[in-house]
Amino acid sequence: MTDSADDAARTLAGDAPALPLTGERTVPGLAEENYWFRRHEVVYLDLVEACRGRIVVDAGFGEGYGAALIAGAAAGVLGVDYDATATAHVARRYPSVQVTRGNLAALPVADDAVDAVVNLQVIEHLWDQEQFLRECHRVLAPGGRLLISTPNRITFSPGRDTPLNPFHTRELNAAELTELLVGAGFAVESMRGVHHGPRLAALDAKHGGSLIDAQIERALAGEPWPADLRADVAAVTADDFHLRTDGIDGSLDLVATAVKAP
Repeated sequence: MTDSADDAARTLAGDAPALPLTGERTVPGLAEENYWFRRHEVVYLDLVEACRGRIVVDAGFGEGYGAALIAGAAAGVLGVDYDATATAHVARRYPSVQVTRGNLAALPVADDAVDAVVNLQVIEHLWDQEQFLRECHRVLAPGGRLLISTPNRITFSPGRDTPLNPFHTRELNAAELTELLVGAGFAVESMRGVHHGPRLAALDAKHGGSLIDAQIERALAGEPWPADLRADVAAVTADDFHLRTDGIDGSLDLVATAVKAP
């Protein structure tokens, strides 16, 4: 875990209210949301070095903590999001991020203008995934990289074609994500998966075989969480998740790096 990530989360303690927790985006600083926040945060932390010294677009920045984290290393970060409330929030809370409201299917960025596009846990929300990826290819300079993550359909909505999450339009497995990236003109440089590390594996066993299911059960019931579940979830850190190339079909989330040909 890095200090910069915690600093970004602590900015929520200012005079502006946090974004509401709707299920569509992850919000830091909430005990019951901490597992999902850390599961997203680990990918941002991993990708910071790929953004160092570069001009970056964070397409679909959500609450903004990840764009702010990247801004600490990048030469500049432009955050693009369609949600007016999120855009106003990020402009107020994370001044290191240049913010604009825009449609991800028509990015407000010139051709060949940026070194990297970051798109974490967003493409599954989009109706026209192909068009979005073509836009990423358009705005990237030759040799630029698209850094993208998305829930692994095989484990996130097992056995289903329709996503369980009502905010998702289409979830992908690794082969489907690869096909989309190649179809948009990218070369896939790497494909990794997010997995539970040993401490989370122990918590899975403690909470009936799945810490995720234990959280979802309480959320759906609309009842107070047991004290031990709340404490275990609140104590999760980014270090409890591992990114690996092996076992990709059993991973929780997919993390791909794709390159625009020079």
